[in-house]
Amino acid sequence: MTVRVLLADDHAAVRAGLRMVLETDPQIVVVGEAADGESAVTNARALAPDVVLMDIRMPRMDGVEATTRVVAAGTAQVLVLTTFDLDEYVVAALRAGAAGFLLKTADGPALVDAVHRVAAGEGVVAPEVTRTLLAAFVSSRPGPGEVPGPSADEPFPGLTAREREVLDCLGQGLSNQEISRTLHITEATTKSHVSRVLTKLGCRSRVQAAILAREAGRS
Repeated sequence: MTVRVLLADDHAAVRAGLRMVLETDPQIVVVGEAADGESAVTNARALAPDVVLMDIRMPRMDGVEATTRVVAAGTAQVLVLTTFDLDEYVVAALRAGAAGFLLKTADGPALVDAVHRVAAGEGVVAPEVTRTLLAAFVSSRPGPGEVPGPSADEPFPGLTAREREVLDCLGQGLSNQEISRTLHITEATTKSHVSRVLTKLGCRSRVQAAILAREAGRS
């Protein structure tokens, strides 16, 4: 499957470097670039990419607001790229529904793999900051429209037993293929379960569901 990518970063040299790395993979096509958040939203709407590589700090509109708009419109999956391993902007971007987060220091193969995983509907979080990121989500109170915390009595009463198992796997950061092997079900069935879990929990991404699972002590 060819993955269409939009690059959003205010530094031309960074965009050129990202393009060079991504285009080493024949299954990835860079369809456009944006130098600020406002252009990222506009270009995402016009070009319909599968994935937007989104910088956090950009002029005119930052990456958090741009991510919020792209996700709300259902335009594309968003993979956040930043030089910061964790700050309030990154947390806000993931709360806005970004499908993943990767440091700009990630090597080429890691970047290419992350793009493919996000395009396939799987979440990606830089391993260097996973624990810190989860702790930040758990300790912060969600605002309006954000993912609510689970109930102490019954964390997820609307989920079936199988869906709870899938949620446990999401909390462990497993891919669809890994979930399929763990639960002995097909990948198509896994995708259906993941979709239902996200819908029932009101989550915009697998990352958010994983955070809820961790908060409830399910992984």
